[in-house]
Amino acid sequence: MPFSALGIIDHLRKALDQEGYTSPTPIQKEAIPVILDGNDLLACAQTGTGKTAAFALPVLQLLHQSRMHGEKRKIRCLVLTPTRELAIQIGESFTAYGRHTGLINTVIFGGVNQNPQTARLVQGVDILVATPGRLLDLIGQGHLHLRDIEYFVLDEADRMLDMGFIHDIRRVLAVLPKKRQSLFFSATMPPEIIKLSAAILHNPKEVMVTPVSSTVEIINQQILFVDRENKNSLLAHLLKERNIASALVFTRTKHGADKVARFLAHHNITAEAIHGNKSQNARQRALGNFKTRQTRVLVATDIAARGIDIDELEYVINIDLPNIPETYVHRIGRTGRAGNRGAAYSFCNAEEKAYLRDIEKLIARKIPVIEEHPFPMTNFDVEPPKPAASKKGNAGHNEPKPKQPQPHNPAETGTKRPGRKRRFFGKRS
Repeated sequence: MPFSALGIIDHLRKALDQEGYTSPTPIQKEAIPVILDGNDLLACAQTGTGKTAAFALPVLQLLHQSRMHGEKRKIRCLVLTPTRELAIQIGESFTAYGRHTGLINTVIFGGVNQNPQTARLVQGVDILVATPGRLLDLIGQGHLHLRDIEYFVLDEADRMLDMGFIHDIRRVLAVLPKKRQSLFFSATMPPEIIKLSAAILHNPKEVMVTPVSSTVEIINQQILFVDRENKNSLLAHLLKERNIASALVFTRTKHGADKVARFLAHHNITAEAIHGNKSQNARQRALGNFKTRQTRVLVATDIAARGIDIDELEYVINIDLPNIPETYVHRIGRTGRAGNRGAAYSFCNAEEKAYLRDIEKLIARKIPVIEEHPFPMTNFDVEPPKPAASKKGNAGHNEPKPKQPQPHNPAETGTKRPGRKRRFFGKRS
């Protein structure tokens, strides 16, 4: 099916041709006609399904068709998204798809000087892509208002809630016009997301494409069991032994991402970390270096990785398994896109076996195990059993040692020293 069959206008189809897109994805097929018909939308679509174009294309078309020439530009569309990287990516998509429409978009997010952003707002924009904190900050300073919004898009709603943005979302909703078209996109639909959508949408149409429990079949998924202390060494071995030219590596923590990047650099493997503690310039530089293959390995946390969209990424490596099974699906969904090959290697230590069981239950399949590698797991217990006490006359029993008296510290316990009478300085009755 061509995009023309969805009612997409020539201005947008020309841009799509220049971007190399010929056929819509399932989420685009389902969502675009719904939005063009003026309906609110509740859409469930995981990362890598083309959901940005699913809302950007119809919004651009509706704005273009109703644009009043000669008037100062007003913010008529707001896209709210959780991370800086994702906001930038969405802004780039609006720019690419709307290059022949005459519409202008801008992106605002925290962590950088606000002056260039406010200067762009003064010039006038049609579409605003924003993270919640900076948006509310600039509204509070009087740099922008949202009373002209006609189209409101909440993207990555589940991640918004994970990051604690629910109160910010409610504050934004309070200043939006009641009459608007609202589009709600989320990779998962837990009860709290359904409740939030009910507060945003009016008689929405629902589109559920590629449920989160299904992983792209083209992705070659494999598990490697390894002790925690050997994970970095196994990663370096895998990168060299499999001749992996470029890989996105996921860690659970920011500190872990930095540690992995330093380890790889020490072993002559170019690597950079990207996470919330990095400055915006550092994050964009690292992402740019990775896209241009100047950096071989990008090590990321889940939140920072939102917005990383690389069509030809072949390898994702989970050095830490996520404790939320849906997160695994999002991670590996960054490879195997647009019909390309994809491989996902995941490391699992004893403590993560429960996470692996939850993941396999969600995706309804057993992930093959790579048995042969130089760092096989030797610690199979989450908590190694304590050795029995070898007390003479009590063999085979593990009796606890009597507690030794500890020095009394009234400042810590708030109690008086036991066994000691108080001195009395007043008169006794």
